[in-house]
Amino acid sequence: MIKRGLQLLERHFEEALSCFGLAVVACCVFLQVIMRYGFNSALQWSEEVAAIAMVWAVYMGAVLCVRERFHIRIMAGVLLLPVKAATMVVILADVIWLAFSLFMVVISIEYLGVLWTFTSTTPRLGIDEFYPQSIVFIGYALMIVRLLQLYAGWWRGGRRGIPGMRPEHDVGLPDEAKAGEPGR
Repeated sequence: MIKRGLQLLERHFEEALSCFGLAVVACCVFLQVIMRYGFNSALQWSEEVAAIAMVWAVYMGAVLCVRERFHIRIMAGVLLLPVKAATMVVILADVIWLAFSLFMVVISIEYLGVLWTFTSTTPRLGIDEFYPQSIVFIGYALMIVRLLQLYAGWWRGGRRGIPGMRPEHDVGLPDEAKAGEPGR
């Protein structure tokens, strides 16, 4: 039971947070429209909540894209290469992405340290800025975790084909790479 719950959480964590964030944005904007046009009044807090929820939804969506390999990549050109060369290009791109993510984690830790030391609050809600701004650290840390998970699965699977290649994208791969045999 616990194992199934953890698997469900591992599989749908980012999706759930992104959907929740987008639902909060939609509700806040809808409520604000109703208040402005229906009651000639405005809510003081809805824009702030919508902005925070949108930023969290975007970062969780970026983590989801890392997990599902949905980030923009020019795979058409990569698939023209031999499997080994294509694999090296993808690995190089992912190493650069990993380095950038690590850099962003370090920068976000420094930034959160400043926010922790010199506290400020959001204008309407009065929330300490540290908490909504922590999504930068959380987002990039989760991107690193998801990228490492992807490569761990590829490694355990015998390092066949291109790391993280989704089944619908293996159209350009030679048959031996699709069949799970090591590439050329």
